[in-house]
Amino acid sequence: MRHLFPKLIFISSFFILFGCKKNETSEVAKTDAAKNSIEYASGLSIVKYDDYSVVTVSNPWPNANKDFKYVLKEKEAKVPDSLQAYTSIQIPLESVVVTSTTNIPFLEMLEVENKLVGFPHTDYISSEKTRALIDKGSVKNVGQNEKLNIEQLIELSPDLIVTFGVDNNNPMLDNLKKSGLNILIQGDWMEQSPLGKAEWIKLYGALFGKEEKAKELFDKIVQSYEQAKKLAAEKEVNSTVLYGSMYEDVWYVAKGNSWVAEFMKDAHANYLWADLKGTGSEGLSFEKVLDKAKTASVWIASGSFKSLDELQKANPHYGEFDAFKNKNVYSFEGKLGATGGTVYYELAPSRPDLVLKDYIKIFHPDLLPSYEFTFASKLN
Repeated sequence: MRHLFPKLIFISSFFILFGCKKNETSEVAKTDAAKNSIEYASGLSIVKYDDYSVVTVSNPWPNANKDFKYVLKEKEAKVPDSLQAYTSIQIPLESVVVTSTTNIPFLEMLEVENKLVGFPHTDYISSEKTRALIDKGSVKNVGQNEKLNIEQLIELSPDLIVTFGVDNNNPMLDNLKKSGLNILIQGDWMEQSPLGKAEWIKLYGALFGKEEKAKELFDKIVQSYEQAKKLAAEKEVNSTVLYGSMYEDVWYVAKGNSWVAEFMKDAHANYLWADLKGTGSEGLSFEKVLDKAKTASVWIASGSFKSLDELQKANPHYGEFDAFKNKNVYSFEGKLGATGGTVYYELAPSRPDLVLKDYIKIFHPDLLPSYEFTFASKLN
């Protein structure tokens, strides 16, 4: 799941077995009374009991045909018979392998990055703190997402592998299970709400016994995001926005209910494809994009372009857009880590407040005069 657009480079009902025993009935009542701690994420549920927690991951990939349920428990904790069929994970974790760069900030924010023992294609990681662990050999390169090195993973023997799938046919996940490795399917990449993506930090809080820390961190992000959103709402919508760029022969624009479109809406800008229903992206011809967005005042270009010259070399027709002529083109993907990983792909999902502030700085620069871009850069 390294990058889902334009390339893919990078838990929900509770099932209870009813019995005639009196203690089974009390377990059902206890289950019904518990509360899910997740507020924004649509694909995650965490229900905490006295001795264990039940995590449910739903819709972890498009058209997923089942949910995934996990029981998180400490070593001596007792789990009801009705939950014995689900994957049991002993917490707090002492070692973990994750497979998406979006997980790295969660580990660092909770100060458990030293528990990371493996990652596929470590060059993708941008964070200096985790790169230092890689450089000293504490984090091993365990292959590629599509072809993890199972022999190496067995040798590492992590407490848990947090991974993901892209469809209902996942032979790699089956192979991991057959090898006796403990895995958890994560679906943060399917979230379209900016705060929904960030709330997955609570999963890592539960896995590492840092629930309160995770809640505190997330609550601060929510507060920061809502304050920025409220600030932008006070301004008139005065920017029309073109998004994306050509990928091979297709221009992918973010649909109106996508993660990207939500940011532009909350930043109080007129995104030209806001009325395009759905999530993800839509592939269009250059001509259709030009016809709709030739006079757009701002262009948010996809891709790691550093300058207008570099952008135009990719496609000389880009110069036909007014935003290009007026030198009002921005990229969120130009900042790279030491080994080429994209900072935005790694950090943005966990810090939507900073992404929103970047957009506000672009569309309403007077609102945040002393704020400096975290991800965005203007192409010169």
